[in-house]
Amino acid sequence: MKVNTQSINFNADRKLINFIQKRMDKLDMYYDKVIKSDVYLKVENTSDKENKVFEARVSVPGDSFIVKKQCKTFEEGADNAVASLQRQLKKRKEKLRAHS
Repeated sequence: MKVNTQSINFNADRKLINFIQKRMDKLDMYYDKVIKSDVYLKVENTSDKENKVFEARVSVPGDSFIVKKQCKTFEEGADNAVASLQRQLKKRKEKLRAHS
């Protein structure tokens, strides 16, 4: 799956981008019709420790899923977002299976 990663207010290193790509590739196991995914990484200027925002938009035929997680690290945000997307994709797949 093609993952388009954009980092806002900082430059993401290759290691982080590869980590995100690996996590997002796991979504293909749950729903194989994923067209593309866009990932936005933001660092908010706050004194709060959870200032990293991980936002993902996954496009599937006829719909798209958006997940936004705010965590201490982008890795944690990626894990949480992918877990949430897995649940949503499973639910969509079950709905489609029930209708056919």
